[in-house]
Amino acid sequence: MNEKIDLKSDEVLNYVKLNVKEEDTLEISYNRIFAPGEVLDVRTYEEFGEENVVVSLQLNGELVNDVVEINLNDIKDDLIEVCHITGEKETLIVVKE
Repeated sequence: MNEKIDLKSDEVLNYVKLNVKEEDTLEISYNRIFAPGEVLDVRTYEEFGEENVVVSLQLNGELVNDVVEINLNDIKDDLIEVCHITGEKETLIVVKE
């Protein structure tokens, strides 16, 4: 099943926090970067009164397949789209301004 939704950048952070689980696939497009990978961990922490959402990904690239941590708060203004893939569903999130 495929679904497409439009969300503001803050809503994308909330979506990731509530819906993305370990072993899901997350494809993050921001600025000029495309980072597809398997989710290893999604965690939140508070810093300076703001909740931060951090995703750990095992990248799926041929040349680059390292584990990276992406603090979504740091890139939220540059987000273009996020594709969340689970076993039965693919959700494309287009970031609107």
